[in-house]
Amino acid sequence: MSASFALALRAAHEVAAAQHYPQGALYVVATPIGNLADISLRALHLLSLVDAIACEDTRHTQSLLRAYGLERPGAQLLAAHQHNEAEAAQALLVRLREGQRVAYVSDAGTPALSDPGARLVDAARAAGFAVVPLPGASSVTAALSVAGIAEDVGFVFAGFLPAKAGERDAAVQALAGERRAVVLLEAPHRIEALARALAPLGPRAVTVGRELTKQFEEIATVPADTLPAWLAEQTTRTRGEFALVLHPMPAQPSAGPDLHVLQLLMAELPLKTAVKLAAQITGQPRNGLYAQALSLQAAPGP
Repeated sequence: MSASFALALRAAHEVAAAQHYPQGALYVVATPIGNLADISLRALHLLSLVDAIACEDTRHTQSLLRAYGLERPGAQLLAAHQHNEAEAAQALLVRLREGQRVAYVSDAGTPALSDPGARLVDAARAAGFAVVPLPGASSVTAALSVAGIAEDVGFVFAGFLPAKAGERDAAVQALAGERRAVVLLEAPHRIEALARALAPLGPRAVTVGRELTKQFEEIATVPADTLPAWLAEQTTRTRGEFALVLHPMPAQPSAGPDLHVLQLLMAELPLKTAVKLAAQITGQPRNGLYAQALSLQAAPGP
């Protein structure tokens, strides 16, 4: 533990100890998404206080605790990941019935948001135990805070889209008509595939947050149809973890001759064929027409 974290731990005990932390409760604790300094003082105090810590990866959590001077005996760390969460929930309930305080942490960020934790929370609440959130770092709110989304627009959290190409394309098509911002998460080995799936949305803006809070953090806002090229500009841009914000759908353009042609063709032909012919007839860019077609297809009927 560094001297800096020793000071933080001392401050944590001074400012957070006055609050009541009931026994027999599950504490859902947010941890840093990359920068160790993003831990909250209340989280530091609570992690030193609880009787056990359930975690997505015990080795990762032990390393995190060690950095803060909070290393625990192995018996106090309980594995609770996506493959054993139902079983882990039963072991957690045993401890809660004994009056223990138990914290749950995922590998990074706020648990139960595209991470394990939801089943633990549900089981504890169903059994009548208190579930207490300790908010903190989140890639979702971090990405939204730098995307510049108007406060009256709202957002949808979609998380990770399906891995299979057809299912992913269908998910993007379903989101095409969404008038709110959409937050997406993606891993480095699939970010290029996601970029290709988003490209048909044409000029719709996408804010990309790569390696948020870390040393090589990169944030950029680009049109969806240029996202594959933006990633290809530098090899480092496909590395790291990604949080993306698909900006709200722009206002529907007024019906002009080009849009009317597209609507007529869509009524008779498959979408891609309609877009191809509309581009040939009107001279408009195919990507822009495709984005309009997706919006028209997703829009509710009269």
